[in-house]
Amino acid sequence: MNQEEKVSKKSIALKNLTKIFKGISGEKEVIAVDNVSLKVEPGELLTLLGPSGCGKTTVLRMIAGLEIPTSGEIYLENKMINNLPANKRDTAMVFQSYGLFPHMTVAENIAYGWRYRELKKAEIKKKVNDIIKLIGLEGLGNRAPGNLSGGQQQRVALARALVIEPSVLLCDEPLSNLDAKLRIQMRSEIRRLQRRLSITTIYVTHDQTEAMSLSDRIVIMNHGRIDQIGTPFEIYNYPRTKFVADFIGSINFIEGKVEKVSDSTVTVNIFNTEFDILYKEAKMELGAEVLVIARPETIKICPKAEAHFSGVISHVTYLGPIVEYEIDMEEGIKITVVDYNPRRKKIYQEEDKIGVKLSLAHLYLLPKTSS
Repeated sequence: MNQEEKVSKKSIALKNLTKIFKGISGEKEVIAVDNVSLKVEPGELLTLLGPSGCGKTTVLRMIAGLEIPTSGEIYLENKMINNLPANKRDTAMVFQSYGLFPHMTVAENIAYGWRYRELKKAEIKKKVNDIIKLIGLEGLGNRAPGNLSGGQQQRVALARALVIEPSVLLCDEPLSNLDAKLRIQMRSEIRRLQRRLSITTIYVTHDQTEAMSLSDRIVIMNHGRIDQIGTPFEIYNYPRTKFVADFIGSINFIEGKVEKVSDSTVTVNIFNTEFDILYKEAKMELGAEVLVIARPETIKICPKAEAHFSGVISHVTYLGPIVEYEIDMEEGIKITVVDYNPRRKKIYQEEDKIGVKLSLAHLYLLPKTSS
């Protein structure tokens, strides 16, 4: 694979994909994946995100051919691949554990995928050297994996998947074994390589920050189903369910009641104060109870004369670039506020009485019954 060469881009489509694990010794069956349909565009990096047990890894394993669907169809481009063995699917997978052979060198580990394919040794050597250069491991080809750092071992695992030039790259929480700083470095490296090669990639993680920083689109999964599909911006700013809003980042839920509805705004009563909130989604009914979603960074601590509400700071967490405040509101609820660049501002202390101002342009509404 030359550095400037791009792999063949192909789409992946799932149609009504379901996986049921049968119960053992009288236990109930488990519906791990429940009627999932989606399409991954050629060259796209799509992330399956959700809590443990939501079905994201099972979806990935079915695409890879490591699990057999109970029902539904998997398509690579326009070809159904349900019955193809894993080694015939034109996909490659990077796992949580690096899975490197300790008795082989870095170069031998990377070349392993070509072992049973009809390719001359000189061609394999060239491909391995190209990919070693691409991932920044020049000079380490003759080392044993045990002599590499965790980040270097993960690069070798990634190179082993990429060197066989798959149409689709599958990543199952590949950074979970790395420390926090190295994870940030490696996710940037994966995104750089994915864009450079323009390879269709499906990435599984439970880490919201990882998903937000890597993805073209994110699929939020919950109890085996898809709750929402969208860009990181859409998922963060326009969640369709309470679960999605709560799972991505920090959130404040404030209860309100719809007093008036127009074409572009909804007037909501919050603690006996009316607010006109921009809203163009599903129609809200008069009198409906709603959840007003306010991200912590969109709420301002201010003098009481400028405030919508009043409260008392109950907890302060200093994190360097930001300060996170927990505030007990006079109306009986607790909210979180994030203040950026605190060196330029006053850092409030616990028990300080403060005013709170909502940014109306950044509020979002959900029906109170939204799951």
